[in-house]
Amino acid sequence: MTDTEALPAQLAARHPVTFLPDPEPVERRFTVVSVDDHLVEPPNVFQDRVPANLREAAPRIVEVENGSQQWLFDGQLYPNVGLNAVVGRPRNEYLHEPARFDEMRRGAWDPVARLAEMDLDGVWASMCFPSLISGFAGRRLTLGPRDPALAFASFRAYNDWHLEEWVATDPERLVPLQIPWLRDPEVAADEIRRNAARGFRAVSFPDIPHELGLPSLHTGYWDPFFAACQDTDTAVCLHFGSADSTLRAAPDAHIHTAVVLTGFSAVVPAVDWLYSRVPVRFPGLKIILSEGGISWVAGLLDRLDHVDRHAEIVDLWSASGLTPAEVVQRNFWFCFLDDVTAFATRHRIGIENILCEVDYPHADSSWPNTQNMLADELRPLPDDEIEQVTWRNAANLLGLEVPAAVVATALRARQAAWGRTPV
Repeated sequence: MTDTEALPAQLAARHPVTFLPDPEPVERRFTVVSVDDHLVEPPNVFQDRVPANLREAAPRIVEVENGSQQWLFDGQLYPNVGLNAVVGRPRNEYLHEPARFDEMRRGAWDPVARLAEMDLDGVWASMCFPSLISGFAGRRLTLGPRDPALAFASFRAYNDWHLEEWVATDPERLVPLQIPWLRDPEVAADEIRRNAARGFRAVSFPDIPHELGLPSLHTGYWDPFFAACQDTDTAVCLHFGSADSTLRAAPDAHIHTAVVLTGFSAVVPAVDWLYSRVPVRFPGLKIILSEGGISWVAGLLDRLDHVDRHAEIVDLWSASGLTPAEVVQRNFWFCFLDDVTAFATRHRIGIENILCEVDYPHADSSWPNTQNMLADELRPLPDDEIEQVTWRNAANLLGLEVPAAVVATALRARQAAWGRTPV
């Protein structure tokens, strides 16, 4: 689901909530590092951390007349808390947004419960994007308030909470992902360096910043920020819809058109970032296209090669020494969830450029069936490639240590299930 300002009124209304029974724990046949999950900000994130003089305006949960809980921030109400936190409910309820914390599984907002949910699904590690009140790339906190001091205090409060409470619950398994300061690239760069020293390994940035009224990638405005990310080895995550700019059909088209086009929306930021030459100016920058699928990547690389062969402006790439497609394969990583046929083109994409996601607790999530989904999707692959796309690429990219015993246990279980000879 995109990082929208608010849901249509008919979806924000209160509805009965049904919780399915807890699933049985699965046998872990794949070591999974998910680089795209989500958390729902709990009520204490901001009020416990902003200065006393800003608490009245800082984000806080209030109860409204219909019994729902809503965020009140800088005098404005944000109507839905859950932002698509619907796992563990019947699919016919997926359009009904949770309006209270007790209308979603506790793992959506409680890190201890999240670890238990990961165990049920056989997921070893998870990197989580924020939800409604922050926005996927923090734009609501950093750009929304009229008072810059309130914006900065709320921005820092989120990052402090994320590291000190969410990640601190289990730093081995919960990967720290910060939001950026979007009002000043120099300050944003300072925050990247400060947070890298504290242990942050990635930052969520708007996928198409000019759609938020910010300077575009082509201006060079953001270069201090990108330099800091490169210098600190901080991966830049571009979550689908983080700037509310997605591929769309007609305004009156069926909702399924938007859902189908979601799987191709990441091609727009991929091309925009590529031709901005950001990854040429910063060759060590790591760019992750989150929740964007991988089925389109091979076709994009073919198209880039075609355009490059016929381009008349030959000096666009001459300084880099690489073709546009080669820059993509050096600087970009792509996340798969349910992309079965894409693995036939995995070597064109680059097996080392593919990452795994679970997308808990969203409607698209594979939870609690991730292990079975991976079995269906990856069975044709050799074991070394399976290990790459399910955990090793992510671990190398984000500097994670995955215990050898965890990897070995899953590998033995998979080989036994599939009748493969142990290596």
